[in-house]
Amino acid sequence: MAGEIPDLIAEVRTGTGKGAARQARRDGKVPGVVYGGGADPIALTFNYNYLLKKLKEGRFLSQLWNLKVEGQDDVRVICRGVQRDVVRDLPTHVDLMRLRRTSRISLFINVEFINHAAAPGLKRGGTLTVVRNEVELSVIAGDIPEKITVDLTGFEIGDVIHISDIPLPEGAKATVARNFVIANIAAPSGLRSADAEGDDADDDTTEE
Repeated sequence: MAGEIPDLIAEVRTGTGKGAARQARRDGKVPGVVYGGGADPIALTFNYNYLLKKLKEGRFLSQLWNLKVEGQDDVRVICRGVQRDVVRDLPTHVDLMRLRRTSRISLFINVEFINHAAAPGLKRGGTLTVVRNEVELSVIAGDIPEKITVDLTGFEIGDVIHISDIPLPEGAKATVARNFVIANIAAPSGLRSADAEGDDADDDTTEE
């Protein structure tokens, strides 16, 4: 289960329709709505600067949020759309969807590498080159893993770690069909230089 789901703070918006939305924007707020999950939609507003900061942090649309609204129970939501001003590219409306525990969603999950000391390739001076420190997985909302773990035990210099090499949590699957690379054990720089020099020497050799 994910260790900590970030809060997303909003207020209930009084009034609906374009007029109420325009008034919210004049008051320095961004109108929005939360819907789904078997409950009625609720019109919301977000503090403009607060929302802009959240958007600039990245992955707003692929992050699971704990929606906090005064007078309402906390609920897990995911953003289904952010409308923006066509000229200034600033947020003008936010659509949120409530999630049931059985809902399947796509989220970026952190990758943790363990047992570095048990990797022969690293002991010999190799370097762990991380290609992806997080992976997008399709997961169940009620059982979101905090991370996926890569056990480096036994990996040698030159070994490549693919997504298929990692045991994923039950119910989770990669959103990308191909067997993409997570990391590799690169040779020490000195060994790479020696190999390169050896290749150059071979290239310089000519037949008489």
